[in-house]
Amino acid sequence: MVKWALLAGIALASEGAASAAAERHYSEADFARVAKFDAHVHANVDDPRFIDLARRDRFEVLSINVDYPDFPPLLLQASISGAMRKEDPKVFHFATTFPMEGFGTPGWTERTNALIDAAVARGALAVKVWKNIGMVARDAEGKRVFLDDPRFDGVIAHLEERGIPLIAHQAEPKNCWLPLDQMTTDNDRSYFREHPEYYMYLHPEEPSYEALMAARDRFVTRHPKLAFDGAHMASLEWSIDELARFFDAHPKAVVDLAARLSNLQVQSNADVAKVRAFFIKYQDRILYGTDLTDSPPDPAARAQNPPATDDFPGEADKVWRADWRYLATPLSQRVDAINADAVGLNLPSDVIDKIYWKNARKFFQIKA
Repeated sequence: MVKWALLAGIALASEGAASAAAERHYSEADFARVAKFDAHVHANVDDPRFIDLARRDRFEVLSINVDYPDFPPLLLQASISGAMRKEDPKVFHFATTFPMEGFGTPGWTERTNALIDAAVARGALAVKVWKNIGMVARDAEGKRVFLDDPRFDGVIAHLEERGIPLIAHQAEPKNCWLPLDQMTTDNDRSYFREHPEYYMYLHPEEPSYEALMAARDRFVTRHPKLAFDGAHMASLEWSIDELARFFDAHPKAVVDLAARLSNLQVQSNADVAKVRAFFIKYQDRILYGTDLTDSPPDPAARAQNPPATDDFPGEADKVWRADWRYLATPLSQRVDAINADAVGLNLPSDVIDKIYWKNARKFFQIKA
């Protein structure tokens, strides 16, 4: 028995070694030759240089319109998205959104559905709801509105019927509910320092992180036919264990990585094998995204997360290449947001192809 057990162990070890040896990987040099998709940017300036960069770096992008006070008005965002899409509809895609004014009043559902249909007719691939639902928006009676409010059901049923995906930014990174000196990343620390209205540690009277996550989860459970994308790692960026539980509970949901790689790097620095195994297990559920933001120059603008820049194409290229190094290679790099070096996950090339390309095109139903 001992002999057979020993032989079996040797066989299993050999099989594992062979499997590891069979993995194919990309290098840094492969970056510009591999097809990629950034499923979360905000291009709020009509700048053909960004389209040129996307072509050079082999990216398609999804620019997401957001009902955000620091962004241009929604009509202007829509106009810019339309102009950029005309530049190259194979490279530039966009998602629409809707305002919360008049929520719950007669005709709101019908008006909102009409706005969505008009945007889809212009080429929108999805609809975005923002963190103002749950954290800011109130109905006509002054009551806080959460995503699981039944008054959204008419809009969600319309999305389900038409097969239109929903991108949902709900809550914030968990750091938002912590003192500044306890936050795990500097980019969160700078953002919430500059946006005290969204810094929930300063507002204990507001809904808790747990309450907002519970409302989101009830919403996803109640709409199993909805194509649901949890933006920013579904605000579970602080724990891949929690995100795994979300995936297991909601088998059709996906998430994007936008503006949360630094939170992942904190975890991979503690246990790189665990984070790598997570990506491999859930390789069909993860979309690459950055949250790169190009807005009109404003000397008084507050911190963005990630930061806005005067050289948006240059910043995009820098971020895209750094993220590729982390996800696709074993190479280490300095990450200012965590004040440390982070070693790369070295994900297999077939996993990279899904996260960077195939998953987004499938989820957003982009034809070849």
